[in-house]
Amino acid sequence: MAAVDDLQFEEFGDTATSLAANPDATTISIEDPGETPKHQPGPPGGSGREEDDELLGNDDSDKTELLAGQKKSSPFWTFEYYQTFFDVDTYQVFDRIKGSLLPIPGKNFVRLYIRSNPDLYGPFWICATLVFAIAISGNLSNFLIHLGRKTYHYVPEFRKVSIAATIIYAYAWLVPLALWGFLVWRNSKVMNIVSYSFLEIVCVYGYSLFIYIPTAILWIIPQKVVRWILVMIALGISGSVLAMTFWPAVREDNRRIALATIVTIVLLHMLLSVGCLAYFFDAPEMDHLPTSTAAPNQTVAAAKSS
Repeated sequence: MAAVDDLQFEEFGDTATSLAANPDATTISIEDPGETPKHQPGPPGGSGREEDDELLGNDDSDKTELLAGQKKSSPFWTFEYYQTFFDVDTYQVFDRIKGSLLPIPGKNFVRLYIRSNPDLYGPFWICATLVFAIAISGNLSNFLIHLGRKTYHYVPEFRKVSIAATIIYAYAWLVPLALWGFLVWRNSKVMNIVSYSFLEIVCVYGYSLFIYIPTAILWIIPQKVVRWILVMIALGISGSVLAMTFWPAVREDNRRIALATIVTIVLLHMLLSVGCLAYFFDAPEMDHLPTSTAAPNQTVAAAKSS
């Protein structure tokens, strides 16, 4: 059995004294985990620049691209490949919706909200909700306008759902596809143009349409002045999101081409909003006569002919 003295701890002297006695000795320094490491002074003016880049959304996405490269990609014909496009939590969706409703000059929507994890979940359900909001609100608006007329017979127009779905989803996919192709073409001409992926552009367009959901519900109000005020507010908010997002991608290009690109983006967005308002809400509807009133008229016409 070992002696008690062999199990006692020995106190060693100062490290400097031990090294003086034995210069060839190896020392290991163990720091306390609770101690806070001292701040390493950086280069003057560097932190301010990094903070400005972070606030403005101009910081490089090297870390994001590195993390994205580490993810294992599945073949495009598998379900796992498309599942990654819907891998987003509720907090991210709400944060992106909030960013589309409160655009701040100087902040890039793609870099701040989209680039870390672009998704199709938010754009898909925003477009689906907008389709039903426009179709249902258009039917209710038509009913309220003709309410109280004896000659009017309400007939639900279910075809408005399919028409609204065709318009909204075609806009949310075909316009980003054309814009992405244009940016790729211009990127081959001008090398320093900021590039966006097709998924990022679809994501921006999808979230920019969220403002039209409450706007379409408020379009039920049978006042043309109120409707046009609402459409101008929605167009200003969503159009500014698109303009501020895609301006950095074209500002290094030719001045006329850059301005023409932004104007075209805003005009197409205006055409969508004004077209939906004019077709689904301001279109004149024919009064539907009840079928019971047609019998007496046919009887009188038959009597006169005889």
